[in-house]
This record gives sequence, structure tokens and C-alpha cells, in this order.
Amino acid sequence: MEGRPVRESISEYTETALPTDANPLGNLLGGRIMHLVDVAGAIAATRHTRRPVVTASVDHMNFLYPVHIGQLVLLRASVNRVFRTSMEVGVKVWVEDLRTGVVRHTSSAYLTFVCLDDKGERVAAPPVIPETETEKRRYEEAGLRREYRLEMRDRARSREIKDR
Repeated sequence: MEGRPVRESISEYTETALPTDANPLGNLLGGRIMHLVDVAGAIAATRHTRRPVVTASVDHMNFLYPVHIGQLVLLRASVNRVFRTSMEVGVKVWVEDLRTGVVRHTSSAYLTFVCLDDKGERVAAPPVIPETETEKRRYEEAGLRREYRLEMRDRARSREIKDR
């Protein structure tokens, strides 16, 4: 299967923070930001595979700065590495104050997506080709994060069996 460069998967997504998605303090709900991260990640994964994908996991997420109503949420996602049927997608989130032009990095997350065929069965995804030094670094780091994710998954499964 022929590989595809990381640049072909890049997804950029923007949305204005609206009052319907605010908490009582006037900040965008963290769950809404997580939803946008999932959407941006899925777009990048689908661009890479040109197939349906589903979210398998999301690494932890920190919220460094609040997003206030009326501000612009900017998300950028790309595939970091493909394993076989799964792939890691990195998503970075910024907030822009449209009145001042100040842009701040507010969140980042790594998501794992699984590539599916038209019947919903797992299928191999095309390899990703990192070209820049940053893409190569992210590719290598994705392998380490995968090892950790699999270890955590196995621990959770063994706890589930013990708790039965």
C-alpha cells in the first residue's frame, strides 16, 4: 500500500465560541472543545485514509486558557503515525481574541482513530510519510505514546476481569 505525506492529512477548523456552549462564567465548555478536537482529528484521519474512521482513544487534555464567548477557536490536526488499522492524530487548539488579535495556545491532544471499510470492519490504513524534522519527531514520539496506551488498555482490561 502506497504511503501518503503528513501534509495531505492536515485539517484546519475554526469556530466562534457561542453563548449556547458556555458555562455560567461565560467560557466555552471543555466538553465543547473536546468535541471540536474530535471533529478536527477525524477530518485529518479521513483525509489520510479516504475511508471512514472511528475514535478509539483520546489522551489527556489540559485547558491552559479559557475560551470566552465571542472568541475564535482554531484547531489544526494531522496524522502523526499509522500503525496498521489505527493511527495517531495530533490536534492543537488556539484561541484568538478577535478584538485584540491575540492568539494563545489553549489545548493539545493526541487521538487514536481506527480505519474502517464500508461494512464497518477494521482495514489497513495507508502508511504516513513524515517529511519535515518536526513530522519525523512526532512520528517517533507517537510510537512511544502507543506503547503507553496499549499498556494502560491492558491494565484496564485486567482490572475489569478482576472486578467481575
